[in-house]
Amino acid sequence: MVYRTKGTCSTKIDLDMDQDHIIRSVRFTGGCDGNLQGISKLVVGRKAEDVIESLEGIRCGYKKTSCPDQLAQALKEMLSAS
Repeated sequence: MVYRTKGTCSTKIDLDMDQDHIIRSVRFTGGCDGNLQGISKLVVGRKAEDVIESLEGIRCGYKKTSCPDQLAQALKEMLSAS
């Protein structure tokens, strides 16, 4: 799935999840490269529902969202489509 982010420095998230809702890959385009690589490595192998619970609602400075929050939104969209 390709998710177009809203309100963040990153512009999109490419992600893959298996039928058991285990995240298999995450790649951000744009944003803070080192931090986003770290987030991606930390969530691969985890259940989407657990990642959503951990990341949803995180804000970046004055923004109403963040790259981690956008990842949670992308995962929610994937789960609702499956």
